[in-house]
Amino acid sequence: MSELLPVNPLQPHEYWMKKALDQAIVAFDHDEVPVGAIIVHQERIIAEAWNQREMLNDPTAHAEMIAITQAAEVLGSWRLLDCTLYVTLEPCPMCAGAIVQARIPFVIYGAADSKAGACSTLYQITSDVRLNHQSAVLGGVMQEDCRALLQQFFRQQRSLGKK
Repeated sequence: MSELLPVNPLQPHEYWMKKALDQAIVAFDHDEVPVGAIIVHQERIIAEAWNQREMLNDPTAHAEMIAITQAAEVLGSWRLLDCTLYVTLEPCPMCAGAIVQARIPFVIYGAADSKAGACSTLYQITSDVRLNHQSAVLGGVMQEDCRALLQQFFRQQRSLGKK
């Protein structure tokens, strides 16, 4: 008998994306590009993260990378089988490569990334049959909310004269 999703008024993907969006808001509050990610295993969150590149001075500190590391630690394995990654922005090539390496079977993202999207928009790394693993990808879940938060952040950054 499988576990039921938590009782909520939202569809399952929207329910989990809201949790990723909560992480993106944390990033926004820390003056980081507001991207949030969670990893769900057996209907429970095993990892949650937000972008921390500025805070850690680490170009690899994307929300997805941090969440993948957390999930691997929780499961005691680098193979994140039976997991779903929810992320508010389409993963970049680095993160898409990590998703493939971690064997994450499902990726759900909010807003497409026209400048660096590597699951659907610019590249299709997660579905490239030349690689040893592929992920099923669904984009556009709560895309307006995810996009609006990013736009608000960058408007604020421009108004403050930041990069």
